[in-house]
Amino acid sequence: MELFTVSLLSASQEAIDRLHHCLTEQFVDLHSNRQNAAAIHLTEPDYDTMEIQCLAQLPVFNLTEDGPVVYHTASVAIAQFIMQELEPMLLKAIIRKQFHYEESKEIEVLERYCQNILYGAQVPAVQADETDTAMLRTDRERRQNKVSEEVEQFLSSNTRIHLDGFVTFRLAPYWQELKEVVAYAVDEYVMDKQYQEFISLLKYFVRMQEVKLPIVHVLHKGGSDFVLYDHEFQILDTVPADRIVAEMLESEMNMEDMIVSTLITVSPQQIVIHTRQPELPVMRTLETIFEHRVRLCCTCGHCNHYFDEQGQPIANKSENAKEKRVRNVIP
Repeated sequence: MELFTVSLLSASQEAIDRLHHCLTEQFVDLHSNRQNAAAIHLTEPDYDTMEIQCLAQLPVFNLTEDGPVVYHTASVAIAQFIMQELEPMLLKAIIRKQFHYEESKEIEVLERYCQNILYGAQVPAVQADETDTAMLRTDRERRQNKVSEEVEQFLSSNTRIHLDGFVTFRLAPYWQELKEVVAYAVDEYVMDKQYQEFISLLKYFVRMQEVKLPIVHVLHKGGSDFVLYDHEFQILDTVPADRIVAEMLESEMNMEDMIVSTLITVSPQQIVIHTRQPELPVMRTLETIFEHRVRLCCTCGHCNHYFDEQGQPIANKSENAKEKRVRNVIP
């Protein structure tokens, strides 16, 4: 007796082999929990018709009692296959058709953005958060369950399921979620692209500036709190930012604008950043903008003077320094 036949006409032989593998893995668990395991049989993929059949042996198999279990098991396997194998292609189709990206390189980049949103694949290990991972896992299970429920409902009243058409026409909520993911990914991609272009503009601006000071020491007190010193470690006056730089930063950048605009304005030959948090994004940003001019320092005498053993700024050190001579850095 034919319980169901699943076909995948648009796929390769390797893809239908993977579908067969997903079904087989799920049916192993089914067999291990049933006495009539021999009553259910999956055929090998037929590469001419691109089909896999699930057959049942009567009278050992009872459709009323055993059918729902088989349909549920098969639906879980098919849902896994859709999300693992077909989802990347669906995302690329949405990127191309709904958002009108044509260049293969951009499509690949955007698809990776989508994968990062859905699965956290691009999250660096140092930034990975167990809560985020659990949330992504829970969300993945939720989406898979929604797909599985649609497949199970279809199999319970149909003996043939053509995955190409089923995914296209029967999984509207799933498609809608993928479209929302792509929309978010496109927004992130555009913002990141604009940010990188703006960083490049700032780098060009830095290169074109004449050097005004040989060195500036930047004491990072934590978060976005910075204090600037000259080569004698005297506090620098607050310097009005260059008008063009200030306008650029205000309109484009969402970061510690003051330290960036001030450093561009004073234009030092070398920048030494004294910090106990070299891993912060702002440090990477400063290194990117000022390139070889930046050196991060965590262990010099000044660091030891201004930070305690736990890496916290020592109270009143910076304030007491204000009583010393203050230099105006702009001629």
